[in-house]
Amino acid sequence: MHSRARSAEAKRSRAEDLLNAARSLAGDLGGVRHLTLAAVAGAAGLHPSAIRRYFDSREELLLELAERGWEQWRETLTARLAGARDLTPAETAAAVAATLTAQPLFCDLLIHVPLSLEGDVGIDRAYQYKTNASAAHDAIIDALTASGTMSADAVRDLTTVALGQTAYLWQISHPTPTLAELYARYPRWGHFALDFEPRLTRLLQATATGLAAGGAAMEAN
Repeated sequence: MHSRARSAEAKRSRAEDLLNAARSLAGDLGGVRHLTLAAVAGAAGLHPSAIRRYFDSREELLLELAERGWEQWRETLTARLAGARDLTPAETAAAVAATLTAQPLFCDLLIHVPLSLEGDVGIDRAYQYKTNASAAHDAIIDALTASGTMSADAVRDLTTVALGQTAYLWQISHPTPTLAELYARYPRWGHFALDFEPRLTRLLQATATGLAAGGAAMEAN
């Protein structure tokens, strides 16, 4: 019994080593698109063949990081909003943008989740991800609604836009070496690739203001 418990604990510890190695490598290599299981295993001090004991695939490992990213975003956002009341739409949008920016790995993963990660794992793992990500999403909507003046529907729309804009803007603002060189040669193409948080904040504030105005107009009619 004790041996089995120690074995389970050792497995969890190894899995955490692999996740930490993946986080570190993603930052060093310029994004999760460059990650391989062999590199992650090597950084964690494991033989590449041993990684299958902990994660069935690269997609499963990255999906675990995305799932944790949702929880981290929820925690960061709710901490920022603690005690806040009657935030304007622009202030609500700024909180969304700032807390997303504080989670660079999550921002990077957002585009990969629908493209490959959640569709390329087993159905039980996909169910777990959807369940936990949805719970975090709902808690985020509740926190934003309770702290500001926007309706729950408007906050939900704002969050949908925020996730889509983040997924896109993060990728273009972290170009590959080839694109970075191209932008250096032709600055007219690279000007918008260098200001992720300011651009995201402006776009979300405009969206939030429009959603709030649209809701007010509908109520007036």
